[in-house]
Amino acid sequence: MLTQAAQQAGFIPLVIDLYADLDTRQLAFAWRQVASLHQRDIVPAVEFFLNHYPVTQVVYGSGFEAFPESLVFLQQHLHLCGNTPDTFANITDKAFFFQILAKLNIPHPASVFSVPNGGNGWLSKPLRGQGGVGIKKWQEDGNTEDCYWQRQQSGIPHSVLFLADGHNSQVIGFNRQWTVAIGTDAFVFAGVINQTELSDRQKLLIGGWLAELVPAFDLKGLNSLDFLQDGEDLTVLEINPRPPASMQLYSGDLLPCHIHNHLANHYPPNCLASAYQIVYAPCKLSIPATMQWPKECVDMPATSVICRKGQPICSIIAHHKTAQSVCEQLQYLQHVIFEQLGVNDKAGRSMSSYPKCFYT
Repeated sequence: MLTQAAQQAGFIPLVIDLYADLDTRQLAFAWRQVASLHQRDIVPAVEFFLNHYPVTQVVYGSGFEAFPESLVFLQQHLHLCGNTPDTFANITDKAFFFQILAKLNIPHPASVFSVPNGGNGWLSKPLRGQGGVGIKKWQEDGNTEDCYWQRQQSGIPHSVLFLADGHNSQVIGFNRQWTVAIGTDAFVFAGVINQTELSDRQKLLIGGWLAELVPAFDLKGLNSLDFLQDGEDLTVLEINPRPPASMQLYSGDLLPCHIHNHLANHYPPNCLASAYQIVYAPCKLSIPATMQWPKECVDMPATSVICRKGQPICSIIAHHKTAQSVCEQLQYLQHVIFEQLGVNDKAGRSMSSYPKCFYT
């Protein structure tokens, strides 16, 4: 996503990535694959680029929640675009984040940092998680290390994509999200669509919250705020302090705004419904040499790559006039992918999830 956005904005993308998928390699001027985002793994890749190219800036994506020291390392050697390591640390420090929400009177689920009395109705969440991985329905005999507990609430998951300059915010768009259960992980991020049924009042309320949160955390660049909608009630869950997957659903040069830390002068509204979905493997499989990826696919693995059950295979992006048509398109594309991989319809449906408020 970031490689494509950089190329489209006229930059020369040099990429460090965990997967180094086919399209990432094709779009990048040069790339290095790393085993993890731990500092020990990214140092050789960063040093390679510093020694071979006149690179001065770096844009980071997802995955640094568990490796905040890597962001500090990047800041020491390059200009870090977007949020600083301090801002990133404050946002991902759950106790501090909820403390600020309470101070600003922004509604959020009850959250505790010691084992709650009575396991019913609680979720166990990793302290440094991302994408819903590791969120489980809490049981008294469950793991108690590196996690916190949050009251499970009903509601439809949403996000808002926004730009920030440390003082002001600019809403780019509101999105509906959906999740899928993988093993014991109950709410793994599966997809997002740039269509919602939020009222104007609710959108104004979210905008007001952003106006307070941006200066409170010194947020900069592209970010997203996740929240639940339950009728007229809205509840904030978290902020993703880096360019989120939903930026792919919007036209225009958003990455230069992120890099140069300014708001967009004019941002046109989207005319089409657009959605992004991750295709997860319902069983262990290998990518065959005969694989023909639909043109809507991104994040495509190379031939012979093995995807274990529950791991992402690829992503798909669809555009259409209506949200329902987009969801039908996603369903069809996933079927085409699974058919080539020899996955039967029953197994494929077990890993599928779509926004039910639009498609049944």
